[in-house]
Amino acid sequence: MTEPPETRRPGVIFDRDGVLIVDHGYVGEVARLDWIPGARRAIRRLNDAGVAVAVASNQSGVARGFYDLAAVEAVHAAMAAGLAAEGAWIDAIEICPFLPDAPVADFAHPDHPDRKPNPGMILRLIARLGLDPARTVVIGDRLSDVEAARRAGVAGLLFPGGDLDAFLGEHGVAK
Repeated sequence: MTEPPETRRPGVIFDRDGVLIVDHGYVGEVARLDWIPGARRAIRRLNDAGVAVAVASNQSGVARGFYDLAAVEAVHAAMAAGLAAEGAWIDAIEICPFLPDAPVADFAHPDHPDRKPNPGMILRLIARLGLDPARTVVIGDRLSDVEAARRAGVAGLLFPGGDLDAFLGEHGVAK
């Protein structure tokens, strides 16, 4: 049974590379983790406002053989540690390591339902965290992120770079 809308939480679902952390091109090493300006402050502000914070990230570097799933988890653990030092956290993370024609056969899939612009990760996060779709927004740096939001029935915003916290404020996200 689903929760009535009035009991569901608002949420912000971020893409990872290019939105929360600098996209250095397939970030699979902790040493390459650099936060986007204002990202940790934005997450802390959302946490303080009672807004669920999640990440939905295509991780085709796994399918391309650049790094493995353990490397992705290590980056996420380092992100969690960096946020914890500031009293902030991410409630849930979903990744999609699949890619059409992937060099790593285990991760080859012609059109995986989780790979953005498909909405699988977003729909799962909405269900898992009990989010209200009417009060949930996806923040991404690519049109595929915004399209995945549309397909999931939630708002999507295209982040052009700069200070993430200022961007959220300009768009009225969890004022």
